[in-house]
Amino acid sequence: MARSYAAILGPLALAISLLHGLLAGGGAAAGLWTAWAALWVFAAVGGVIGWLAEQTIRDSVNGRIAAQVKEREGSR
Repeated sequence: MARSYAAILGPLALAISLLHGLLAGGGAAAGLWTAWAALWVFAAVGGVIGWLAEQTIRDSVNGRIAAQVKEREGSR
């Protein structure tokens, strides 16, 4: 999930930064450096968000399974 979030947010930030640079009329070199930095920053942020989401889901599923096992053991 972390890779998926990073793979979505990074290129999205790159595209938006390039579009912003074109619309603002800035220099090509500065716009590319900004877009490149945005790609890496947002890919890292997406990776962290995806990792946190995966851990949250995993903990929730493990908790539900543990509760069901405990419930079944108690009913015997």
